[in-house]
Amino acid sequence: MKNNFMTCKRALPFVLGFTLIGAGCAGGPLTAREKGAGIGALGGAAVGGIVGSAVGHPAAGAAIGGGLGLGAGALVGDQIQGQDNRNSEQDQQIRNNQYELDRQWRELERMRRERGEY
Repeated sequence: MKNNFMTCKRALPFVLGFTLIGAGCAGGPLTAREKGAGIGALGGAAVGGIVGSAVGHPAAGAAIGGGLGLGAGALVGDQIQGQDNRNSEQDQQIRNNQYELDRQWRELERMRRERGEY
């Protein structure tokens, strides 16, 4: 019984890892917020590990730095994503305006042709 428990205990990280990888790959492309959070977490963990090793606790430094980097990266990514959304809305408005200008130009040309016919 104890051997069975130890086997399950050793297999748990692998099963959890494969589950997380599978769930991560199942989604679509990463958003700017997700990219920012990932980059921030990795950068924060690296810097936190370096600072933590200087004071004798690299694992704690990496964990704290990773958490802070995750939050900061998510905030920056959210700002970038918001700007991308605003740019898309402006592009759509420009296309709508151009369509309306073209429509009015065609109407003006039609009216000129009709006036010339009478």
